[in-house]
Amino acid sequence: MLGAFANAFKTPDLRRKILFVLFIVVIFRIGSVVPAPGVNVQSLQTCIKSAENGANANLYNLINLFSGGALLQLAIFALGIMPYITASIILQLLTVVIPRLESLKKEGQAGQAKITQYTRFLTVGLAILQSTAFVALARTPGRLFTGCLEPLLYKDDWFHVSIMVLTMTAGTGVIMWLGELITDRGVGNGMSILIFTQIVATFPTSLWSIRKQKGLATFFVVIAVGLVIMAAVIFIEQAQRRIPVQYAKRMVGRKMFGGTSTYIPLKVNQAGVIPVIFASSLMYLPVLISQFQADKGWAIWIQGHLVKGDHPIYMAVYVALILFFTYFYVSITFNPKEVADNMKKYGGFIPGIRAGRPTEEYLSYVLNRITLPGAIYLAVLSLIPLIALVLAGANQNFPFGGTSILIMVGVGLDTVKQIESQLQQRNYEGFLR
Repeated sequence: MLGAFANAFKTPDLRRKILFVLFIVVIFRIGSVVPAPGVNVQSLQTCIKSAENGANANLYNLINLFSGGALLQLAIFALGIMPYITASIILQLLTVVIPRLESLKKEGQAGQAKITQYTRFLTVGLAILQSTAFVALARTPGRLFTGCLEPLLYKDDWFHVSIMVLTMTAGTGVIMWLGELITDRGVGNGMSILIFTQIVATFPTSLWSIRKQKGLATFFVVIAVGLVIMAAVIFIEQAQRRIPVQYAKRMVGRKMFGGTSTYIPLKVNQAGVIPVIFASSLMYLPVLISQFQADKGWAIWIQGHLVKGDHPIYMAVYVALILFFTYFYVSITFNPKEVADNMKKYGGFIPGIRAGRPTEEYLSYVLNRITLPGAIYLAVLSLIPLIALVLAGANQNFPFGGTSILIMVGVGLDTVKQIESQLQQRNYEGFLR
């Protein structure tokens, strides 16, 4: 592997691509630590330290995770890549509902370019809404950091607040541009690499927190367990059920086509990290609503049972949501009827299964069977940070579990495969042998 890595840097064009990606990543990280105009940095650091493990510590965990900690730092890249992720998910779901978007998806590259443009517009709109809401919270420090009484902004009049909102929205636009630059001129998917960068940026802080609170022995145990979890995630992420497909020979003019054998790969984790993001976002909604009616009985119950990640009710609801969203997302992203119709159209069939409706029913049966272990796998993996919160005293950003480990492994494998394919084009052996 080290030799293949050296070969990647020996190849001039591949070396330029890798160095270009590293250059963009450096710019990205600089923007994640530069505070937005009007932020009282000294008061902000004081509030972060005092409320590190407070009641609201996990309230903005997901957005803070995807921003690499920039959200609670009120940086110019505070929103991170989260508005783009949300916009992409919304457009993907609307494609199933809105016929116009579905027809664009079937148009190929031209249609996909229009969907990408819609995603950009929606991203900017979501960035304006999220930055406005977050700056409004920053005007009342107690809502953002439990027990914080120091002002986070030097001035909170409408002009200075508008400047902060515009800065954070512009930061989101710059992040989109940087991600597209990586995709066009670098290696791998730009947005995925930026997410990977922000998640990895939280590792040192999370691990050092465990080292200070639990000692050196627990620190090394966590590292060992983390490596085992990472190996297990790689194994399951690569696992797939291959359904054999045979294509009959057919004559088109004077040429004969078909007669080949292939397979349909159904991954165990067909839904990826999306169900975890959906479930995490939905778990925050009642908590956010309860903050506006904090003295009501139902709000007190929510604050006591759905805020702390180590509560059994929180874990049970979280797991149930992940299981539901896994089946929901798989059902809208993989259409057995469409796959069966396409196979029948081009003369393909599954050995032992008749074409048409029997093929559709067989694919649905296999998909339902394989989605269950995938959903359980996602639920167990997502509970790891919550269990670590109890056993190791870690915070909600415990690195070896949940969305962080899924994204890191997925992006890492995809990037390595892309580098490997470029090396193989130049007669070098790749990373994965």
